[in-house]
Amino acid sequence: MAGADVQEIYCKTLLNKIDVPRFPFKWTMNPYRGCRHACTYCYARPTHEFLGMDSGKDFDTKVFAKVNAPEVLRKELQRRSWRNESIAIGTASDPYEPAEAEYKITRRLLKVLQDFHNPVTITTKGVLVRRDVDILAELSQVADVHVNFSIGTINEKVWRTMEPGTPRPEARLEAMQYLVENGVSAGVNMAPLLPGISDDEANMQAVAEAAYDHKAQYLSANVLNLKPGAKAWFIPLLKESYPHLVSAYNRLFVNNNTYAPQLYTKSVMETFDRVRRQWNLPERAKVQENMAPKGQLQMQFAFAA
Repeated sequence: MAGADVQEIYCKTLLNKIDVPRFPFKWTMNPYRGCRHACTYCYARPTHEFLGMDSGKDFDTKVFAKVNAPEVLRKELQRRSWRNESIAIGTASDPYEPAEAEYKITRRLLKVLQDFHNPVTITTKGVLVRRDVDILAELSQVADVHVNFSIGTINEKVWRTMEPGTPRPEARLEAMQYLVENGVSAGVNMAPLLPGISDDEANMQAVAEAAYDHKAQYLSANVLNLKPGAKAWFIPLLKESYPHLVSAYNRLFVNNNTYAPQLYTKSVMETFDRVRRQWNLPERAKVQENMAPKGQLQMQFAFAA
């Protein structure tokens, strides 16, 4: 987004340990805070509130770049207690948001991971990841590497409305194919599926077909989760473009519930699974067990960043 303010900051730590059983990862790191991709539904929006900023425009336009992140990561990976576990990048801010073109923090982080042969999963809506195909391909020779492209729809109206700062879905698919053709494991995360907007089978079929045509190696999905801070920003925007859905969303996410009711989620995911199997796409990335530590299962990040 034009006019965004990028501030350089220094972090004391970078790796975050996640002790949530339903999450398919244990360690995360984020080179940036805030994201100019400006996805209206982004669950990471409330993180800006910890800085005394709002989860709306501030999150979209005030980005913080952790300029010393690669040096901090190197120190953390040098600890005797580190067990070479997989790290998820892109759980609270897209590692290939526009600031990365200038700061190259994500690229430098990948070089550190390469030095330590450390497995990694990247989740992104960016296409700048193509730039780093050299490091990703080399790291893939010694560690488990997967790049997940968040593509919840290829419908242009929905994309422009819900993800105004992101590259076109077609460009993301092309970037994914480029990585795959150059030896990097990559697939599509059909997420988030938006109730009443992109959770229908026709949309799933369109995304699955596009993923298949662009050589996706796996296909996963997840239903929208809406944290209170994100909901406060999302609902007014929903009212502008899809006013007839506002009451339904308030019922789905009543009392500031982050997750939609299990019955609804189960129904949507059953439809997705049927579509996925029709296109003969695995739900999970293939684990390179000969490279990963014994017993480790590498899984992709399950929510859109």
